[in-house]
Amino acid sequence: MKNRLRVLRAEREWSQQDLADRLEVSRQSVNAIETGKYDPSLPLAFRIADLFGMTIEEIFLRD
Repeated sequence: MKNRLRVLRAEREWSQQDLADRLEVSRQSVNAIETGKYDPSLPLAFRIADLFGMTIEEIFLRD
């Protein structure tokens, strides 16, 4: 699944580790989501959306 996570993170000048800490996941999980190797669970997708003040649909895009 494509997503805007890397762009949103960069706009805030957060490292992958910064984002991982905020989401309480590993840096490797953030990297895997950003590169499309892993689709987050629905609860994690909601946490990501809440953190950025956006809807899931604004962050995660259909292929």
